[in-house]
Amino acid sequence: MNRRTFITTASVGALAATPFANALGQVPNFQNQSGRISQLKKNTANAMWDFSWILRHHPNGSFENWEQVLEGLALRGYDSIRMDCMPQFVAADTNGRLQEEFLSVRKPRNRPVMWGNDQTMTFRPREALLEFLPLCKKYGIKVGLSSWFMRHGVDRTAIFNEEGGLRRAWMETLAFLEKNGLLDENVMYVDLLNEYPDWHGYDWLKQERAKRSDLKQFNADNPDAHLPDPDMVETGRNNPVEKEFYNSFIINLVRDVRKAFPQCDYFASISSSYGHVDISEFDALDRHIWFNRRIPGAGEIGYHPNDVDLKEEFAIMRKFWEENRQTEIEWMDQVITAVAVDARKHGIVCGNTEGWGTVGWHDHPDLDWRFHREAAEICVDLCLKHDNYRFICTSNFTHPHFGFWDDIKWHQKITSKIKNARF
Repeated sequence: MNRRTFITTASVGALAATPFANALGQVPNFQNQSGRISQLKKNTANAMWDFSWILRHHPNGSFENWEQVLEGLALRGYDSIRMDCMPQFVAADTNGRLQEEFLSVRKPRNRPVMWGNDQTMTFRPREALLEFLPLCKKYGIKVGLSSWFMRHGVDRTAIFNEEGGLRRAWMETLAFLEKNGLLDENVMYVDLLNEYPDWHGYDWLKQERAKRSDLKQFNADNPDAHLPDPDMVETGRNNPVEKEFYNSFIINLVRDVRKAFPQCDYFASISSSYGHVDISEFDALDRHIWFNRRIPGAGEIGYHPNDVDLKEEFAIMRKFWEENRQTEIEWMDQVITAVAVDARKHGIVCGNTEGWGTVGWHDHPDLDWRFHREAAEICVDLCLKHDNYRFICTSNFTHPHFGFWDDIKWHQKITSKIKNARF
C-alpha cells in the first residue's frame, strides 16, 4: 500500500470515529498538560521522531505533509515527540553567517534507510521549526528538543570540530526559538546530545575523549598534568582522566545553557551502561534500552544489506526469544528498576525515548513487527511499576514510513495504558 495514501485515508477515516476528534475533525489537546517534563502531572506517550521529520519532508516523503502526520500521531494516542531540532544548522557558521537552506546528499548504499532522508533533498531548518512547532501544539503534541549533531551529508564541517560548537549551536537555536515565541510550555525538555558520551557526530568531543583514553600517551603529551603513574590506575575506556573530561563537559554545558534559558529542563540521553556518567545536573534520566543487546543476531538484522537472506537469522532470533523469554524479561525488569532507583536518588523523573525490541528494523518480506509489539507491551508494564517513569516510548519506529505505524488500534491501546496509569 502506498504509505502516503494510507496516512490520508486511514487517519482521516479513523479520526472521524474517535472520541479525540471534535465536530470540526480537529484533535484537541486531550492531555492538557503544561510545563517541563519534570512537572508533568500525567505520563506522556512518546514517539521518537529524530531527524526524519525534516529530512523526509519533501514531495513523496513520509513526512511530506506535517499536519497530516501529526494528526495521525495524535490519533494513535501519542502526545509527545522527541525530535532533532538541527541546532548545528540553525546556528550561524563559524564566520557568523546564517544559512537558510542546506543540501543533504544521500549516497547510494545497498542497505535499508531507517531514519533520515532516503534520497538527496534540501531542507530549511529555521523555517521548518517556525512551521512545525506550532503544528505540534495544535495537535496536542509536546516536544522534546534533541540533537544527534550529525552532518547528514551537508557540506558544512567547521562547527562539528569547533571546541564550543555544541554550546554555541544550542545557545543560538534556543535564542531563535525564544525570539519567535516557541520556547514555551509545549517544549518539555532539551536533550543536549544524543546518547552521551558514546554516539553522536560532535567530532571535537570525540577527538578530545580519544586523547584521554590512553593515559600513558596523555601523560607523555601533557607532562605538566601531574597524573598518577599510568600503570597504577585504570586504563582503556572510561579511565579516570577520560571520565573527568566528559563529565566536566556535560555538567558545564547543562549549567551554561540552563543559566541562559532557565525555563527549560535539560539532560543528555544515555544508552548502554551509564554508571560512569555524572547525572547530578540532569533534570531527567532518559535511558535507551533494548532487548537486542542480548538476543543473538537481533542487533544486526535491521542493518544488513538488501541482498542478504534474513529468514535464517530471523528464525534464530525468534527461537532464542521463545526459549529465553522469561529470563530476558527479568533482565529488562532489573534494568528498568535500576533506572527508576537512580532517578529517585537524584530527585528527577525518568523514562526512555528509544527502546524496546531492537534498535534497527525495517519492512521486509521475511520480517514482521510482532516482536516489537510484544516487547513494547512487556516494557510498558515494567515501567509502570515505577511512579517516576513519566515519559515512555513504544519503539524506535513510530514514523509513518514504517509498517509499525499501520496498526492504529494497537497504538491506541498501548498509549492509553501509558497515559492513564494511576499512582
